[in-house]
Amino acid sequence: MLPNISGLKPVRMPEPVAYVLLYVALYAAFGVASPFWSKFFETKTLASQQIGLLLAAAMLARLVAGPLVATVADRVGALRLVLASCTGLAAAAALALIWADSFLLLFAIALAQAAALAPTTSIADALSVNVARPKIAGRRFEYGWIRGSASAAFILGTLGVGQLISPPDYSVIAWANAALLITAAGATALVPGAAGRAARQPVPSSLVLDLGALLAIPRFRAVILVSALVYGSHAMHDAFAAIRWTDAGMSPSAVSFLWSEAVIAEVFVFLFIGPAFLDRFGARDAAILSAGAGILRWCVAGLTTSTWALALIQPLHGLTFALLHLACMRIFGDLIPRSAAATAQAFYALGSGLMTAALTFLSGALYASYTGAGFFAMAVLCALALPVASLGLADTSDGSIAGM
Repeated sequence: MLPNISGLKPVRMPEPVAYVLLYVALYAAFGVASPFWSKFFETKTLASQQIGLLLAAAMLARLVAGPLVATVADRVGALRLVLASCTGLAAAAALALIWADSFLLLFAIALAQAAALAPTTSIADALSVNVARPKIAGRRFEYGWIRGSASAAFILGTLGVGQLISPPDYSVIAWANAALLITAAGATALVPGAAGRAARQPVPSSLVLDLGALLAIPRFRAVILVSALVYGSHAMHDAFAAIRWTDAGMSPSAVSFLWSEAVIAEVFVFLFIGPAFLDRFGARDAAILSAGAGILRWCVAGLTTSTWALALIQPLHGLTFALLHLACMRIFGDLIPRSAAATAQAFYALGSGLMTAALTFLSGALYASYTGAGFFAMAVLCALALPVASLGLADTSDGSIAGM
């Protein structure tokens, strides 16, 4: 190896900037695809029930792959390598969807991409919340700022692809999704790894032991249940909102606007309202407010397809998702040790993912029979989350996992 004769030290990107680049690429990839995947599959001549089955099966694939891959990443201490590999595989699957022309082939490729994407957000959050904990000027860089930049990228991706789509051809979303996922894979090289010798060494453990230790924490159990109910209530919206709105006469640009409006509110909560609310009122009150906002949002969504009415309730997404997510991350930062960071994040995703998968499958039947009235069932879920948040998320100082 040749010595460095220039006398210059290599330039290292500031940690917050590296994280922002990773999250921006990853969530922009989600933004160009998430609002339109159901419409993409509809252009492949799939029926509503087939779309519901495909999306639900993809979620189930994520439920299986997410905890397994994240736990392996924790055990071998290679979070960044696993993250890069998964995003690269997901990009290849997105390209394969373009040429798939049968339900079985679309089904298989969608499951492959879902499995590859399963641990990506969990590992990224594990790095930023529990492991590397980026700092700027010696002070902790607020997670909400990183996640807010990701949501902003989601908006730009959604708005941009909405202008590029030329119905009935929706293949541009797959092309854009693949390109951005490849960018995210490359960005993992810029993200710092775990600091400290102990954080870098693999921990001899197992998935069962890790889960048992995590579930021994009362607040962790409450986080899983509340997030499952509130996040799961988004199933009808995520799977069938684009179809419901376009069937009501909206253009792809209008759909992109409504979807992006929700994420704009998400960005605002992540960057400004959320951290301040948590500092003042705490995680429990944040979760209660999120569940209450969900009741209002889904009741209105079930009653009307008016663009103006929908434009008024879409910003509630900042509360039904962003505020609750910040509350959960704040709790995890206090409770979860580095050695179980990715595993905890994966099981956090598992709870909501399992609920969302079941509800997405149910949404296919609900939408086919009742169209928008299915949103009322989503409001009921948020109502069930209220007492769980009130009783289970109070700070009882139950500590973190001992001995991990």
